[in-house]
Amino acid sequence: MLVSLPGNIDIRSTNWDTRSFGELGKWLVNQRWQMLGHTPELVELTLDLAAAMGFAREQLPQFHSGVILHDIGKMVIPDHILLKSEELTAKEREIIQQHPGNAYRLLSQVLPDGISLDIIHYHHEKWDGSGYPHGLAGDQIPLAARVFTAVDVWNALSLERPYRPAWPKVKIVRYFMEQRGRYFDPAVVDAFLGLVV
Repeated sequence: MLVSLPGNIDIRSTNWDTRSFGELGKWLVNQRWQMLGHTPELVELTLDLAAAMGFAREQLPQFHSGVILHDIGKMVIPDHILLKSEELTAKEREIIQQHPGNAYRLLSQVLPDGISLDIIHYHHEKWDGSGYPHGLAGDQIPLAARVFTAVDVWNALSLERPYRPAWPKVKIVRYFMEQRGRYFDPAVVDAFLGLVV
């Protein structure tokens, strides 16, 4: 069952604005579904990369909301799985992999089709088709999701997790080069590394 949202946030509202998404994002941080500092860093880097990939200025607010809400589907995942410090079992991994679908089912009722929902639904797809939830490959994956995937993985590897230390920048750059054309869209990797290296 979905946990209760704070009183000033109405998930059923059709009048969502940047402030509403910001309030929900702060609440998610406070609830431990995202690590402190995770969302602001993701937003800034994603907006920079989206602009570098040719998205128009008026499209950037949709990136903002998609980034803040991308992991909202984890709200229904028990903490003993979400915050586990050991390796996940196959069943636990399967539960974790349901979070993009959980988020899409919830937010497709209140958000229009487009960039925000693309990020929320497809941010774990991989360029070679080995991702989830649908196993999309290449250009089947919406560009907005491909952009965010790169930033999300960079940010995740940069942060210490219960199950591993933070990676140094040189190791992350090497990983991105190795995964160019596998995990990531090659054009997105090139643009992203041009911003962060």
